[in-house]
Amino acid sequence: MSDRLGLVATIKDRANEIYKKVEDQKSSRGRNQDAILAACLYIACRQEDKPRTVKVKAAQEAVQKSEESDIRRSPISIAAAIIYIVTQLSDDKKLLKDVSLATGVAEGTIRNSYKDLYPHLLKIIPNWYAQEEDLKNLCSP
Repeated sequence: MSDRLGLVATIKDRANEIYKKVEDQKSSRGRNQDAILAACLYIACRQEDKPRTVKVKAAQEAVQKSEESDIRRSPISIAAAIIYIVTQLSDDKKLLKDVSLATGVAEGTIRNSYKDLYPHLLKIIPNWYAQEEDLKNLCSP
């Protein structure tokens, strides 16, 4: 996960230390391992003064996974749609208009990219960020 996010060695090492502490305390039993690893990376980033939000991490990973699917859209259109999807899955939902303004991608283009991505969401959105039930709660295109 850390390699996919392009994190430096100091953050990887710090995340490993944090994960070892969690494992030693046996507080991770019965929990989603991907979520624990993501949390360790998040904490390590903050401790190393290189904070990345969980939403940014999820969006980055989703964009990378979308490349494996045969979605014939421009990378910026896919990225804008993924940003929209990730924000809809969070507590800090953003309007389509806001994502459009932030990315410079037209609302209609984001909407069409969303339609193309929707059937692939289980493969694209990291399961440490959202479960299948969360994805089912998204508006269908």
